[in-house]
Amino acid sequence: MANSDLMEKLVSLCKRRGLVYQSSEVYGGLGSVWDYGPLGVEFKRNIKELWWRDMVTNRPDIEGLDAGILMHPAVWEASGHVEGFTDPLVECKSCHRRFRADEVKDQCPICGVKGQFTPPRLFNLMFRTFMGPVEGEAAQIYLRPETAQGIYVNFQNVLNSSRQKIPFGIAQIGKAFRNEITPGNFIFRTREFEQMEMQYFVKPGTDQEWFDYWRHERLEWVKSLGVRAEKLRLHQHTREELAHYAYDAYDIEYEFPFGWQEFEGIHNRTDFDLSRHQERSGKKLEYFDPATNESYVPYIIETSGGVDRQMLVVLADAYREEEVEGETRVVLGLKPELAPIKVAVFPLVKKDGMPEVARKIADDLRSRFPIFHDESGSIGRRYRRQDEAGTPFCVTVDGQTLEDDTVTVRDRDTLKQDRVATSKLVEYLSEAIG
Repeated sequence: MANSDLMEKLVSLCKRRGLVYQSSEVYGGLGSVWDYGPLGVEFKRNIKELWWRDMVTNRPDIEGLDAGILMHPAVWEASGHVEGFTDPLVECKSCHRRFRADEVKDQCPICGVKGQFTPPRLFNLMFRTFMGPVEGEAAQIYLRPETAQGIYVNFQNVLNSSRQKIPFGIAQIGKAFRNEITPGNFIFRTREFEQMEMQYFVKPGTDQEWFDYWRHERLEWVKSLGVRAEKLRLHQHTREELAHYAYDAYDIEYEFPFGWQEFEGIHNRTDFDLSRHQERSGKKLEYFDPATNESYVPYIIETSGGVDRQMLVVLADAYREEEVEGETRVVLGLKPELAPIKVAVFPLVKKDGMPEVARKIADDLRSRFPIFHDESGSIGRRYRRQDEAGTPFCVTVDGQTLEDDTVTVRDRDTLKQDRVATSKLVEYLSEAIG
């Protein structure tokens, strides 16, 4: 399968099965903004909940936070975003489309005209808006381009209220916005996106140790989602690639259909952020160590991943096509804990009381698992629809069910079918799903 074909098939499947829709599609769509449908919102929530469980709930050294999207403009001045969060931009004089200067050469990728670009101009990637009833420079604020700054300015608040001791982390999941010049590749690069970020505060001098630790931890976490190891790699930033705040940085990259691309970064930000906010605000953002009776500005090890990009990694890695009995079977081989629907329940046919029994089983299971009940079409067609949606198990009520109160449970990946007593169904599925 050609790489471009895979992306087209993924986009088509996502719309067909209710994972991802084009935003404002009835009006022709809004460029690189996407809506998550009934299955997409569940899938995305599962990724976020697994991240939160492993990064916050199961760790005593990391606290959670939910900072506001709107922040004081001085935050973005101190962080360097107002001055430095820019890309050089050129415009084609023929079709008037704009591109990053480093992504075009002599020919416009849209209209094909050669040598008709304006000189590069710096373009700030932050969305501007106004707070209050009067528009003007004094009322100008920004939609946050990252979630990390909300963590930094709350460092002392979290430290004082949680009574944590260094090393410790603060984690957050939230929306961010970037006025990307060249968004694209489905949900990979968008103007509105969600981030899963954790900032780990450490004593200067121990930062390399923690940088190595989190680089390893984050790569292993991605593998735990079922992503193939051979499709993952770490890329260390060169000095020319490093962001203005970073001493060292690694990207976790995945081999997408459009090439190797980054979806999570691990950065050693040193004391850049806290020092800048301390200087700009005039408020101390230091840590006092009672064991050594010293104060210092902590160094920060950051793990920053895109929820939407992580979702695309899992989707691309899980998609497969198989030949079964002369037909092509499309499967999303999602880990059961990530699947938006865990169990589908069918009657074999719509007669002999089977639909009523299937509805009762679905109702009984619904309090334990995300359930889909389907009576429409042949049983083979219903299986195929659930394979595409990534549903790991299908329960079928048939003639034997009416005789001995057992059902058929079909495994998506092995196609194995087990007879299970309805009284044991919850136990069976709970063990299989994990």
